[in-house]
Amino acid sequence: MKLKTIGNLGRLKEILAAFVKYGFADIVGLLDLPGRHLADRVMDVDPDLTPYERFRMALDQLGPTFVKFGQVMSLRSDLLPKPLIEELQKLQDDAAPVDVESIKAVIRDNVDQPWERLFHSFDERPLAAASLSQVHRAVLRDGAMEVALKVQRPDIESNINRDLSILESVAERMHARIPEMQTYELPRLVKLIRKSLERELDFQREARYVQMARGHMRGLEGIHVPKAFLQLSTPQLLVMEYIRGQNLRTMDRDLLEDPMALARNGLRATVKQLFEVGFFHADPHPGNVLISNGNTINLLDWGMVGRLTAGDRHEVVDLISAIVERDSRRLVDTLLTIAAGSVDIDRRTLERDLLDVLDSHLVDSLSELRLGQLVLDVTEMIRKYHLQIPTDLFMMIKALVTAEGTVQLINPEMDLVTEMRPHLKRLASQRFSPQSIWRAGRAFLLKMAAAPTRFPKRIGDIVEKMEQGRLRIGFEHRNLGGLQTTLEKIFSRLTMGIILGAMVIGSSLIITTGIPPIIYGYPLLGLAGYLISAVLGLWLIFDILHNR
Repeated sequence: MKLKTIGNLGRLKEILAAFVKYGFADIVGLLDLPGRHLADRVMDVDPDLTPYERFRMALDQLGPTFVKFGQVMSLRSDLLPKPLIEELQKLQDDAAPVDVESIKAVIRDNVDQPWERLFHSFDERPLAAASLSQVHRAVLRDGAMEVALKVQRPDIESNINRDLSILESVAERMHARIPEMQTYELPRLVKLIRKSLERELDFQREARYVQMARGHMRGLEGIHVPKAFLQLSTPQLLVMEYIRGQNLRTMDRDLLEDPMALARNGLRATVKQLFEVGFFHADPHPGNVLISNGNTINLLDWGMVGRLTAGDRHEVVDLISAIVERDSRRLVDTLLTIAAGSVDIDRRTLERDLLDVLDSHLVDSLSELRLGQLVLDVTEMIRKYHLQIPTDLFMMIKALVTAEGTVQLINPEMDLVTEMRPHLKRLASQRFSPQSIWRAGRAFLLKMAAAPTRFPKRIGDIVEKMEQGRLRIGFEHRNLGGLQTTLEKIFSRLTMGIILGAMVIGSSLIITTGIPPIIYGYPLLGLAGYLISAVLGLWLIFDILHNR
């Protein structure tokens, strides 16, 4: 175990106890962690629940770090089975409210003005309470403007860092000791969750994201991104424009002026984010959308965003176009272009499997087609064929699925595929516009012009390093964690055996020489040596039998 994890044994035992409670005692026992005796406890949940349901319940019990871990894993349908993805998508990012005095203390620590000079009023009842933050309504004295204060929970950053340190150690151990878990690449998933949480915990970064989103959405009819006050925001405090409106989950559709127009505006905003600018809201679920005045969609909570390069966007447009047109050959080509993995892919088998997926979504009318779910089912093939897709692309797919559900909440009769087709054709044609061809050609020519000067310089750098003895060639060994652990155990037991043999021989010499003090006619040191040797020998035998 790492030292950081050893310093958090209390929390580690809580984590192990939760997983034992939900029926994962066998895995806990295999990890050989401090507190593994908890694996002897009996499962304390309904045995009829599936392992995926129990796993989701364990994450939910363990708090924000593990909830976020589950939410990030729910994006990786290339790594995880579909039933587990569906369970992890049920994880809700909410929590009990924090004491308002603690929230006020965080606010005071993050503003450079006295409370009375900054706020005209402050609503102590929270508007929302999530695992990382809490939102309160306030009125600024400057301009009497209503604002929403997103305040980071006290000590949440240190608690998350503690949990992530434990998760890193456990993930590495699971990856090394349980071959079946290596497919899921848990250490890489923990790195992803650390990166995601570090971004979400920086509210100043979120304020900049909000300003970027406002710039991208400017000019789109019926779409509004609430303003963020950069000068008042800090890493622990985000000050935003307060919006009054209906939550999509509880809205009265009769109050909407024109549901079809509103849904089209939402779809246009989604296309703009995902396929035109490549900067998108990665979690556009109904809780992050407010409808104001019956005709405006307000996009809230920009803590989690995704980015796509121009190449990524073109490939995704090709992928969706191939799906909509049921072009299996182009779909295979696009998938293999996007994904990285084994070169020994049976293209014909992959194409047949993709046709089966497309046939399973065959409907009489395109209006009945659920495009987002179809895209998810297609990417499920990626896991089967051990291909990998960049995380932001999966975030985009998840955002597309969520946005589809959100748009259809506004107008269930909307034919999403028919509405998207003109956008897809326009985006595809833009790639071959004269301006795009000119830019690509100019970039290629500039690169070719620079090549003759760059190549000799690189060769010269290599030769110079060889002359100076500074050239290093690195080798990377993969999947040797299990072998390393086994060798460590072997050498530990051999060392223990040598020490035991030496103690037995030394104790025997002391017995024969009669070195005092004497007890019951035998030297005390010799008897003590025999006793210690017996205890250590029995422990070594037990450890060998216990670990087979």
